[in-house]
Amino acid sequence: MAFLGNASELFLVLLSLVIMLPVVEALDTGDAVALLLGVVLTIIGFCACLGLYARKRNGQL
Repeated sequence: MAFLGNASELFLVLLSLVIMLPVVEALDTGDAVALLLGVVLTIIGFCACLGLYARKRNGQL
């Protein structure tokens, strides 16, 4: 139960840091494409690592 208190404190600290960041005025098309590509590659990488972990755990590798 103590973990919940630490998690909520961490969330509040991160939220306060995000609020203090300057507001982004505009995104170019290139920035949007780069952001989308980064998100897609991150998701693919996460799924690949998860699949590798599952194969190692089942003894297939």
